[in-house]
Amino acid sequence: QVQLVESGGGSVQTGGSLRLSCAASGQTFSSYTVGWFRQAPGKEREFVAAINFSRGTTYYADFVEGRYTISRDNAKNTVYLQMNNLKPEDAAVYYCAADDAIISPKVLATFRYLDHWGQGTLVTVSS
Repeated sequence: QVQLVESGGGSVQTGGSLRLSCAASGQTFSSYTVGWFRQAPGKEREFVAAINFSRGTTYYADFVEGRYTISRDNAKNTVYLQMNNLKPEDAAVYYCAADDAIISPKVLATFRYLDHWGQGTLVTVSS
């Protein structure tokens, strides 16, 4: 079993940047594909980005528009989401999720129910 803990959320102005972290404990990410999802107030959860931890392959939602980068640090057993040029519509609770039955980050983006979820970290963007 793997446990996920998100951190790094906060409040920024439009155009600002944040780096979110998803740290795994209990098990390494080595066999997992890890994704970031977000849920804005009153809206459905939506996919943001995903990475196959061992292979490094990535996939992004269209709305990212080149502004986000998902990466991992093997030594820290952590997945990051670097978010640049943030917009007010990016405000949401961001959740980390992981599943070892899915190899492709693009395929993971189509799943609403994954094996493991973190508690979320809040991002707010003012303008």
